[in-house]
Amino acid sequence: MPYVNVKITRDGVTAAQKAEIVADITATLGRVLGKRPEHTHIVIDEIDPENWGFAGVLTTEYRKQVGG
Repeated sequence: MPYVNVKITRDGVTAAQKAEIVADITATLGRVLGKRPEHTHIVIDEIDPENWGFAGVLTTEYRKQVGG
């Protein structure tokens, strides 16, 4: 039973985009590892940007620095 946890920042990702992610990961596990779709679990966690940090700063601060 594969379990995949995808963590992304909460930035307006649509339900359709999430569905595509789930479908693609499920298909990849089936193709590469022979896992059955009905046994594959995908969880998407959306994290507020102010709760995600990298490069020594919070995502919100990093985006201000790089103009994004």
